[in-house]
Amino acid sequence: MILKSGVPFKLTCLLIVCFATFCNAQKQDTPDDNIHKPWTRWWWMGSAVDEPGIKSNLVTFSKAGLGGVEITPIYGVKGEEANFIDFLSPKYLKILSYTIQVADSLGLGVDMVLGTGWPYGGPQVEKQYAATNVVFRSYNLQKGERFKETIVHESKYDKYKPELTNVLVYGSEGYYQDVTDKLEDGNFLNWKAKKEDVTIIAVFTGKTGQKVKRAAPGGEGYTLDHYSTEAFNHYVQTYDTAFNKLNGSLRAIFNDSYEVYGTTFTPKFFSEFEKKRGYDIKPFLPQLLDTVSNDIGDRIKADYRATISDLLLDFDTTWTAWANGHHLKSRLQAHGSPGNLIDLYAAADIPECETFGSMPFDIEGFRRLPENIRSGDADPVMLKFSSSAAHVSGKPLVSSETFTWLRDHFKTALSQCKPEVESLFLMGVNHVFLHGSTYSPPRAKWPGWKFYASVNFNENNTIWKDAPALFDYIKNCQEFLQEGKPDNQTLLYWPVYDVWQKTMKADLMVQFPIHGLEKWLHGTSFYETANQLIFNGYQTDFISDRFLEKVSVKNGMIQTEGGLYKCIIVPDCTYMPLETMKKLLSLREAGAKIIFKGLPESVPGFLNFETKNNELKKLISHSNIEVSSHLEKDLALVNVFNESLVNTGLKYISRLDEKGDKIYFLVNHTDHTIDEFITLNTDSNILQFTNPQNSKTGLATVKVTSENTKRVRVSLLSGESIFISRGTTDQPKWNYRDKVNDEEYKLTNEWNLTFLDGGPELPDVQSISKLASWTTLGEKMEAFSGTVAYKTTFDSPTDNQHWLLDLGDVRESANVWINGQYVGCAWANPYVLEIDNLKPTDNTLRIEVTNLPANRIRDLELRGEEWQIFYEINMVNKDYKKFDATVWEPVPSGLIGTVKLIPITVAVK
Repeated sequence: MILKSGVPFKLTCLLIVCFATFCNAQKQDTPDDNIHKPWTRWWWMGSAVDEPGIKSNLVTFSKAGLGGVEITPIYGVKGEEANFIDFLSPKYLKILSYTIQVADSLGLGVDMVLGTGWPYGGPQVEKQYAATNVVFRSYNLQKGERFKETIVHESKYDKYKPELTNVLVYGSEGYYQDVTDKLEDGNFLNWKAKKEDVTIIAVFTGKTGQKVKRAAPGGEGYTLDHYSTEAFNHYVQTYDTAFNKLNGSLRAIFNDSYEVYGTTFTPKFFSEFEKKRGYDIKPFLPQLLDTVSNDIGDRIKADYRATISDLLLDFDTTWTAWANGHHLKSRLQAHGSPGNLIDLYAAADIPECETFGSMPFDIEGFRRLPENIRSGDADPVMLKFSSSAAHVSGKPLVSSETFTWLRDHFKTALSQCKPEVESLFLMGVNHVFLHGSTYSPPRAKWPGWKFYASVNFNENNTIWKDAPALFDYIKNCQEFLQEGKPDNQTLLYWPVYDVWQKTMKADLMVQFPIHGLEKWLHGTSFYETANQLIFNGYQTDFISDRFLEKVSVKNGMIQTEGGLYKCIIVPDCTYMPLETMKKLLSLREAGAKIIFKGLPESVPGFLNFETKNNELKKLISHSNIEVSSHLEKDLALVNVFNESLVNTGLKYISRLDEKGDKIYFLVNHTDHTIDEFITLNTDSNILQFTNPQNSKTGLATVKVTSENTKRVRVSLLSGESIFISRGTTDQPKWNYRDKVNDEEYKLTNEWNLTFLDGGPELPDVQSISKLASWTTLGEKMEAFSGTVAYKTTFDSPTDNQHWLLDLGDVRESANVWINGQYVGCAWANPYVLEIDNLKPTDNTLRIEVTNLPANRIRDLELRGEEWQIFYEINMVNKDYKKFDATVWEPVPSGLIGTVKLIPITVAVK
């Protein structure tokens, strides 16, 4: 700022302050560019971190293309005890402040867990606020018999001293009496059954005894009661104090997947139940505990489970409000919880889903060997719960814990990451978190410090060399997928009471995890309808009873907090709250389109259910509801049309940009090339392609029919993807890679191999006449993990100007130079790159191939060197058994197959 002479000093100061205030306001209003990039969960083992290591790690992350970190302190490394830092100690807060400041200087964001390990808990959790269970003891008493006994509960809970809170008496004809006030000395009862045989049920409030899993030093303690806002408010007092001592700002706090095991109660549950359900549950405990299915018992169970859900929602809502009060966002994994997933995900500013294990793909050359994987839990319907919650509640970001246990340790390739993350994108995720990166100091010998369940994205992993290509791909995708708003046209109602109102062996808590979907999701009408929509090219979001209450109608469109929809689909269900049916019918009366695939048979829950059932039946009979027998035809009648492109095998998701134009993301997960004209439901006649792998753009070939239908030529090899958006006439045309003929030319000259970097040592230069795994070339090569330069020369087979260089079977990523000019990085199927302007003779091809670290760790263990030096779970394999790389066979490495040249044209058709 330049000031003219003669301006008064006070005015000068005022101008400076105003200018600074304006700049800060402008900075706050500008979206953070780092959210386009992938973030990573950053494991701090024992919190044994220091400033040089923090700076080194963060600089490495930034250079590689990450956008931020989520700090999660966990158990430590043996031998590093002197360097452990107690969680939230003055030293910890100092290093956390330093971390935030360095990250900010690098343009990185920082999230953190509100605790260590998972779930929430720690030393500040006093027993009264710990995760709670309700346990029962029953006594049968005959008429005229006197009960004269000290009531105790002999079980595993005894070590946590369960408290006797209620003693209740039940007769055969509905007789009920609360005799808690008859207790003497706290747990001695002297009482006589005068009129009939009775059952006495003693209610104990016990503690589960669960402690924080994988806790870091200073973070050990009991798991928090997640059904008590009082417990939460007590818990965060520690953080109120700690956050006031931080220099710099965090972005968000994170709450991991719900793994609070066996907690079915909270000390104030009975009073909260009565508030939320409208009646006292204590007279109905025999029905609640009945393991045989019956109507009344199942209704009581449904009310119990709904109350658990409500209490957890209160907890999560309070948690987000607390975070926002500290100018933080909240990030939540709701899966695994015993609550309505849609409501719980939506309670956070950033809902987050999770993938676990490996999913199958038909991509040509894609490897998924049984010995390296565990079956994946990335069901598309399950993934959509988080994105649906974000969409209906108006949250712009949907995050994901990504690549957890994608392969066994040291065996995950970048090529295996790509379709997994694409599957997340297709279900609405647009803010990827890697799982994960372990802080490892320079003093740690290779392979460094490692967390037991993650891919370990850091420089100790050979794949880190080319990981920036994956990160750049994710960034390019997320730039599009964070733009505008969702383009989903239908809402699918989730009838959660169909799950809650089941006996389920009288389990009080019914959880909704990503594992074991067959217990609550698979086989339901909801699941079948969701799949019918997804796989037939319709985009949909799920909606709960609670969010339906907030829906309105606007010009015939259904208005949610997050946007507009054309119709609501109600799957066939047994139970539906009366209020939900009334709302659906009132929406229909106001002009909304509602499609019923079936009609509910009953209201859920117990209170006044007979009266409500009668009203429900009257509503249905008087409302002229037609049940859909053909969903797609009925959707067409309300102007909801699918994208027929799915008939080709392509997968897609679409969004609407700020101008309302469609953005498509297309992925070819089939085993063959798809090259044809596809129809798009778009108003744009001029369409632009963007390749997210190399950022190349160009105008697509579009045919507009007499009916104004847009047909665009798409040509994608197996494994490729593309974005389609509105273009402008001044852009260059897209270069379709058409083969000149069916000829393919193999490169058969000798190859020279130079081992560039890696370990355990660099072998000598090798010459080979035929490409094969370098592990077959000798013991040193068998043990080697790192980067090898392949070099050969060749003459141009023809005078064609444009070529596809097909690298064949690459293990695992390859950087390519032709005649000294860098061409690009091939890191996923298909391993092809475009090249041009070959010399007639004596062309030089250099390919630097990086393999997995598996062979080096195998060699390390075969030599008996100890590296598994971590506390707690230490290291396990994909099946949670002792990790042992000595039983592995050498993993093929390098260029395995045949390198070919394929002549192409780049003329637009």
